[in-house]
Amino acid sequence: MAATASNSSAQGRSGKNDKDAPPPLPAPLNVPVADSHTHLDMQGDTSVEEALAKAASVGVTTVVQVGCDVAGSRWAAQTAAAHDAVWATVALHPNEAPRIVHGDPDGWSRQGTRPAGGREALDAALAEIDALAALPQVKGVGETGLDFFRTGPEGMEAQEYSFRRHIDIAKRHGKALVIHDREAHDDVLRVLTEEGAPDAVVFHCYSGDAAMAKVCADNGYYMSFAGNVTFKNAQPLRDALAVAPLDLILVETDAPFLTPAPYRGRPNAPYLIPVTLRAMAASKGTGEDELAAAVAANTARAFAY
Repeated sequence: MAATASNSSAQGRSGKNDKDAPPPLPAPLNVPVADSHTHLDMQGDTSVEEALAKAASVGVTTVVQVGCDVAGSRWAAQTAAAHDAVWATVALHPNEAPRIVHGDPDGWSRQGTRPAGGREALDAALAEIDALAALPQVKGVGETGLDFFRTGPEGMEAQEYSFRRHIDIAKRHGKALVIHDREAHDDVLRVLTEEGAPDAVVFHCYSGDAAMAKVCADNGYYMSFAGNVTFKNAQPLRDALAVAPLDLILVETDAPFLTPAPYRGRPNAPYLIPVTLRAMAASKGTGEDELAAAVAANTARAFAY
């Protein structure tokens, strides 16, 4: 989309391309809410303090910082301990487990090139996640789950083993289970059923359809909607939102990813939660304040803070 005149001026002053420029601050929410899933450690040069202040200025007063590997999970726990507005979750991302087991010769992950470590290395990493999950500022175990988009058949065994172990960790510590589910809906639901779900299950960046939303609702699973619910091609997500019960809906950024329209492709951050929440309210036919109040209560209940 072409930049407006004001955006063009800002672009000229900053020297940045429009796609690199942070979107403007939205109008503040009347009812404060939480960003149920963000990655402050991946948001460029913005400090934690800057990100939290900017979010709070528009009514996003709490963020859940999500770990994706051992190093990121340690950072999440440390950051939550240092900031009252931050809670943490810890985990090995579904794509991290196969890299630990089979190696990462291309250095795709943030750890760079790694040799194959086998099941022993995966168990050692899971033991660290288990220890971190015991900390009081850690309110969830995730993001874990299954991702059949980036991981092929050779990695599925490691993914499922890791997912089952994370379910056990969440149950033993009484923490919410935060699920990453990409092109693996049936298998994620199968493993949850086979293992027995924790008391609180959150489908982060909900990606299922309306039929799956009804399954989640029947099981009391929370569905967290991200900026992609605003995309033109995301009608199945809006259909799912329509049938999701108000008491099981969360909102998230997954920042710096999934920036909501009309800023798609630009960097996402917790301060953009109001853009997504307002689009959700309009799509669901719910008042903005009503949805914000529900989301705030749901997030606090899901993560027990």
